[in-house]
Amino acid sequence: MMIKINTRLLLRYVMVIAIKLFLTANFLYAQTVIEPVIAGDFADPSIIRANKQYFAIGTSSEWAPHFPIYTSKDLLDWKQSGYVFERAPAWTSGSFWAPEYDYHDKTYFIYYTARRKKDNVSCIGVATSKYPDRGFVDQGIIIDYGKESIDAFVYLDGDTRYITFKAYGLDKRPIEILAYKLAKNGIKIEGEPFSLLKDDQHIGLEGQSILKKDGYYYLFYSAGNCCGAQCDYNVRVARSKSFAGPYELYAANPLLMENEYWKCSGHGTFVKTTDGKDYYLYHAYNKKTNVFSGRQGMLAQLSWTGKDGWPVLKEQSGPSVNQDLKLSFTNSEIDKRWQWDFRNSTPGILQQNGQLHLSGRINKDNLTGIALTVRPISATFEATTTVTNTNSALKGLVYYGDAGSAVGIGISGNEIEFWKVENKTKTVLSKVKISAKVPVELKMKTADDLSLLVFFKQPNEEWQSVPAKEKITVNFLPQWDRSPRIGLHFNGSISQNADFSSFGLKY
Repeated sequence: MMIKINTRLLLRYVMVIAIKLFLTANFLYAQTVIEPVIAGDFADPSIIRANKQYFAIGTSSEWAPHFPIYTSKDLLDWKQSGYVFERAPAWTSGSFWAPEYDYHDKTYFIYYTARRKKDNVSCIGVATSKYPDRGFVDQGIIIDYGKESIDAFVYLDGDTRYITFKAYGLDKRPIEILAYKLAKNGIKIEGEPFSLLKDDQHIGLEGQSILKKDGYYYLFYSAGNCCGAQCDYNVRVARSKSFAGPYELYAANPLLMENEYWKCSGHGTFVKTTDGKDYYLYHAYNKKTNVFSGRQGMLAQLSWTGKDGWPVLKEQSGPSVNQDLKLSFTNSEIDKRWQWDFRNSTPGILQQNGQLHLSGRINKDNLTGIALTVRPISATFEATTTVTNTNSALKGLVYYGDAGSAVGIGISGNEIEFWKVENKTKTVLSKVKISAKVPVELKMKTADDLSLLVFFKQPNEEWQSVPAKEKITVNFLPQWDRSPRIGLHFNGSISQNADFSSFGLKY
């Protein structure tokens, strides 16, 4: 028997099935993309819930102001609200790492790591406030232990609070998580420290966070190298029937590790939502933009569905939103996103009449000058600004890793200058003389291969490139524990200033 086939209908059917499969595949692909909840460099986050609102703080390292504070109502949409410290506490010299929230007796506590000015040893300090997002007053050092004490975490066990921290990271012995009993006022320790967990395997041990479930204390921690392009951080867990241990390592570790989009997950803390769910706020590097966007704020949901009641962490995606930035200077309030390298300059910032005026003190050995910057979320971007005043100071855009690692375009007098500082040596890559001095628009643009192009534009003219003799790449900018920043630049005497009427950043 012969069967007649309507080839037109068959072809239509095959096309419908193909389209459905294509859409399904793309939907599943889209669903697997994991977006950060706090984009850009926001390492070692700590989180707390207060009055149906969430607050998160993170490492600021060598950037001022110190320890950015973010707030959210749903754990997904976050907005920066300020900083813990506008000025560094008197005892500190730098390396502002791993702040940790706690709350009791109507007081918010932040335990943080910083280097002590007199000997450059990392200690743990504490600051207090009646509010979770402002008004913090430093109370000084609470833990000074050996060559280094970092990564504080506070745990309430019954009526007793303990402060835990990482020790022996700079000694020729295994790293340990140690604990002290906290005094009731939260700003002093009592008794002698005791060990919770020792890194006998020499794989790394830090960034701890502790929960209790069904009679077990679960100590979550990070192992591996935290920072830089060669990092291999991951999140692990151990448990014990006693807070003081001994702790049993989970055979199925790690809980969070490298996936298709992210790598080097680690150092987080937990928060319980109003509906009783637990979430873990942590950091990770985007595999595409890597150290150029830094360790970004990520979210995972906690469940207890692992074998024998062990925990499971499942990554959650933040919203996919437009992160482009356009700043005008129409009021006197300085945008909270601006940060600068406090070790190498002291900027003076004034905003009035639609202008941002930038000047300040530049340290003697600082070849770059003042960089007023924001945290980027990608290695590829286009930054623009308009300079509106004329003097001999260099004024414009900068891509800044450190005072000894920076590149930029600016105007000095009637010349456009393309420059870089690498290995603590400044090089003028190109100069172009212009007729009308200001206003002049400047643009800096990076590509996927990390190459950099710069442009300028005068009124009623088209963009003109400022070519260098060789291809300029920005791979020398990232520092070990922080991403480079993009922003406004000034290099001149303290009696001069740079005036800007706009700043924009597109990804």
